[in-house]
Amino acid sequence: MKKLNNSAYSAGLTGCGFMLSEMIAILPILLQPNAEDLLRQEIYKNEYLSMRSEATRSRAIAEFKRRYAAMPKSFWEDFLLMTTEEQRIAMFFVILKTYRIAFDCQTNVVLKRWISANQYAYKSDFVNLMNDHSIVDDFVLSWTDATKGKVASTLITILRQVGLMSADSGQLHSIYLPDTSWAYYYKIGEPWFLDACLLEPYEVERIKQSALL
Repeated sequence: MKKLNNSAYSAGLTGCGFMLSEMIAILPILLQPNAEDLLRQEIYKNEYLSMRSEATRSRAIAEFKRRYAAMPKSFWEDFLLMTTEEQRIAMFFVILKTYRIAFDCQTNVVLKRWISANQYAYKSDFVNLMNDHSIVDDFVLSWTDATKGKVASTLITILRQVGLMSADSGQLHSIYLPDTSWAYYYKIGEPWFLDACLLEPYEVERIKQSALL
């Protein structure tokens, strides 16, 4: 059987959630050459994150480090120059790049629902996907029903915070950004993200042409 730690999946997302403002607060530290020392101090001093316990800060910082490492430094430098709405979408992009379970749920549940006649997604859809993965992944198999439910709830909260899902239902929505903002993802070689954000094919093609100018 496959070793648990060889899995591409992680439930670490539940220990952090979306946390856009917290990532913005901690990003200047992550960009420093002595980031590890500064982050250890933050766990103790709580100067930037305003989280009550050291344990909470420690878990969150571990996930912030993971997200930071998932992207090149140039992305984070660009991130600091983005508008608030651009940063919101960019954080969603980072989450999909960092957590395989988030990417799979977005592409295999949300996107498929979006192009179907039923443009709603529910907690049970995400749990069912995790159950499917548990057949071939021993680590996901080890997750309790409570863990799967927490992962699914976290993903739904993120979708609502980023604007892809109604706050009071599972109805899906695409997100508006100027074409020049979306073109950024073409320029960094990540055009799949536009589809993941539920843009229509004609919008994707228009943005692609904009990116090539």
